Amino acid sequence: MNIAAPSDRFFNLPGMGPRKIKTTDTGMGTNPVTKRRELRIPCIGFLPNKVRNHFIAMIGELVGTFLFLFFAFAATQVANAAAAAANANGNGAQTSNGGISQSHNASTLLYIALAFGFSLAVNAWVFFRITGGLFNPAVTLALALIGAVPWIRALLVFIAQILGAIAASAVVSGRFPGSLNVATNLGGGTTIVQGLFIEMFLTAMLVFTILMLAAEKHKGTFLAPIGIGLALFVAELAGVYYTGGSLNPARSFGVNVILGQFPGYHWIYWLGPFLGALLAVGFYRFVKALEYETTNPGQDFNEKEAEVFQFDEENAATGADVARPVVAIGNPEYVANETGLHPTGSHDSAASPPGSSSSATAANRVPTTMAGPNGNGSGRVAPLAPTAITAGPSVSPTDKLRAPDASYRDGPAAEAGAQQPNLGGSYRVPGRIADDSSPSLAQSPPANYNGGLLSGSAGTGTRSADQDPEDMFYDAVKNGEK
Repeated sequence: MNIAAPSDRFFNLPGMGPRKIKTTDTGMGTNPVTKRRELRIPCIGFLPNKVRNHFIAMIGELVGTFLFLFFAFAATQVANAAAAAANANGNGAQTSNGGISQSHNASTLLYIALAFGFSLAVNAWVFFRITGGLFNPAVTLALALIGAVPWIRALLVFIAQILGAIAASAVVSGRFPGSLNVATNLGGGTTIVQGLFIEMFLTAMLVFTILMLAAEKHKGTFLAPIGIGLALFVAELAGVYYTGGSLNPARSFGVNVILGQFPGYHWIYWLGPFLGALLAVGFYRFVKALEYETTNPGQDFNEKEAEVFQFDEENAATGADVARPVVAIGNPEYVANETGLHPTGSHDSAASPPGSSSSATAANRVPTTMAGPNGNGSGRVAPLAPTAITAGPSVSPTDKLRAPDASYRDGPAAEAGAQQPNLGGSYRVPGRIADDSSPSLAQSPPANYNGGLLSGSAGTGTRSADQDPEDMFYDAVKNGEK
């Protein structure tokens, strides 16, 4: 459905159009621009951003946990009603202590597992952009242990998750007919020790799925909620009959608070999930320490990246050695001119535009050391010395000194982007970048290109307010100035 972007107003009522504020942007000359108004709830606008963000995370986790468990509990009540009907016919068993129906009816157990798995997948996807969609103190502990969530944030969302679970249990108990039968209890002759380890291993499966799909960023991270929901579904298939399938201390605690009764082994629904989180984190750190990326490289490559990728297993010792090749504009392997994007080469005419020189003449030249067969910086280089940028009145203070971090480990694109200009994008990296063997447009902006501006012959670094630096760059190429 083709819809417009949401309005900045809290409520968009008829006749109340967006308010525009005319101002002057120093980077755009005197052209008026429309500034977007920051949306603030009255009386809390004075809060520092860190406090406000913690508050948002707490609200998101409270509402998200409530919705996740509300729909899961409500669907479980449906399964309980079906089990009660079967029990009336002598074909099933119904608990009398408020617990989930743990009958031998596979369809009932499947229904409960689907309810929890699907509810988590949907709500985790909805709240993924707000809080990450944790909804579980064991998951929160795991993310805090790997450093993905600060400990203060972890403590705050832990409280929110407990409150959300209690609220969901209370609403289901008060708004749906019949008694609340969603508590987690041991069933099928399961002992306390067995229940503890079942909860531990099932939680470890769920937490490790979250670490690899959501915390470990990759090409399919945006689909992580689906995998997480399926992981809970699989775990519930194995756990509902024996332990009630908690995997979540808040889920068990909230129901017991509303029922007003705690079994003597309630502690296993805390210790088991927390041990499972520790197990998942330990294995995650183990495979990370072994540089698991080198075992099966190329999982996130697209067609162009796979085409130029060269896997040298003998020398690939770290994840950076098998990182995605840089095949974007600005990479030494690919250059752009007025005719499009071309691979570089010693005999490629596109690699050496008319008027180019193989010698580096600019005073602020930045070396582009890109070791490794894929141009992905697998061979580390020393950090570049700060480069002073003096010409051009519009050079921002952040651009006057630049020292890219050559030890960046998580991907080549950021490292390469810090050293090379990006045609068609932002001219944030000033200065001339040249390759002695094969200068190109992507590596060598024109001599009068400085600080993102094209200057006149005097090199003053000025331009008219209505001229685009990129258009002027290509005009210079066409006119033979480069």
